[in-house]
Amino acid sequence: MPHDSSHAPEPVALSLSVPPRPARGLTEDLVRPVTADPGAEVLDLDLDDEAVSEFLVRIVHGDSGFVARAASGERALAGVAATVAALCGEDIRAALAAPDLAFLTGLKPPAVEAFREVLLAVETADVAAVTTALTVLKS
Repeated sequence: MPHDSSHAPEPVALSLSVPPRPARGLTEDLVRPVTADPGAEVLDLDLDDEAVSEFLVRIVHGDSGFVARAASGERALAGVAATVAALCGEDIRAALAAPDLAFLTGLKPPAVEAFREVLLAVETADVAAVTTALTVLKS
């Protein structure tokens, strides 16, 4: 049977878009050792709640993120909760005092990404302890 060259082949649709980046978790790869040059403004989470609140109100309305430094897992967890509260316009001091774990673990991926663009890292001398303390936020 002769080949019929009068019909052009149909084009095949290809998707050339970049695949979406997998969603990061709230605390995935967030904790790291203290560095000499963190590459961003630093918030010492061991400051009093008033100073932490003032910093967060200012930074969440800016164009850059920050690195938090915490001596304990408890304060790192409070810092995560307070940052989310600042982004959502909630009571930062209440979040520092009593992080709402159900709210934090229920955040949708766009909210988690917004959080991760603001809180770039948590630096600590005790990476293992702080990482362990933040496992309560894994959904």
